[in-house]
Amino acid sequence: MWGPGETGGSALVVIDMINTYEHEDAELLLPAAERVVPVLAELIGRARDACVPVIYANDNFGLWRSHHGELVEAALSRPHAGLVEPIRPDDDSLFVVKTRHSVFHDTPMSYLLWQLDVGTVVLAGQVTEQCVLYSALDAHIRHLDVTVPRDAVASIHPHLEAAALEMMECNMGARIVQAMEVNFRGGRRPAPEETTHHPGGPS
Repeated sequence: MWGPGETGGSALVVIDMINTYEHEDAELLLPAAERVVPVLAELIGRARDACVPVIYANDNFGLWRSHHGELVEAALSRPHAGLVEPIRPDDDSLFVVKTRHSVFHDTPMSYLLWQLDVGTVVLAGQVTEQCVLYSALDAHIRHLDVTVPRDAVASIHPHLEAAALEMMECNMGARIVQAMEVNFRGGRRPAPEETTHHPGGPS
């Protein structure tokens, strides 16, 4: 893998934003999600314009027989579809289904980033003090550079979000910026055959 500051492009990782908001603490999360979605939509648009991979890393909410298309359809059929429609995956988006907090835990994320020659992950989405924080730690220990746009992450508890952002900056070397300050480094999107062939890669 790469060392901090070494070669590799950027990837935008959108965490748990394909959401029905029917889970515990959803009512506490919704105000922050409503604030974040327009900022995140603009950030996703800039990443796509720069040909930077946009990777949706999303819980399956216990729906073990569902694929990512069904998760998107379920979210768009619920009352809070307006929070999903502006940031829905397009045909070039990549999708990693996760079952725990970190986007790396028991997922192919490490291999995918290696395959795409990604050295910097821009983490956005929800929840700052949970999945974003643990994903930042796992990225850091994999020698990836981490950027977190503070206005493109949503929290349940604002005081814990502030602590989480400070931890990411102080303990993990993350760049904590505004979304407009994110400078995407040119990446590449994999050919279809690359996403289905797995000869090996980093753990």
